Amino acid sequence: MNRYRLLLARSAKKDARRLLKTDRSRVQEAIRALADEPRPRGCQKIVGQSGYRIRVGVYRIVYEVDDTNREITIYRIVHRKNAYR
Repeated sequence: MNRYRLLLARSAKKDARRLLKTDRSRVQEAIRALADEPRPRGCQKIVGQSGYRIRVGVYRIVYEVDDTNREITIYRIVHRKNAYR
């Protein structure tokens, strides 16, 4: 199976730098797993947008999947209390 290419938006890189080291490693692991399975069990389609989100502890990873180019663009990595504002 071909892997998807992972792209991080500037906002996602900034969000990742703000995470605690332990949380950062769990988030990075979840992001790497998206390359093999872009719509893992538990992912949710974002209502009113074209993206998806997955849950990693108290954080939400917001991303879009481009199946034709086999790319995943990660836009945000935010705490759940701020994810839906």
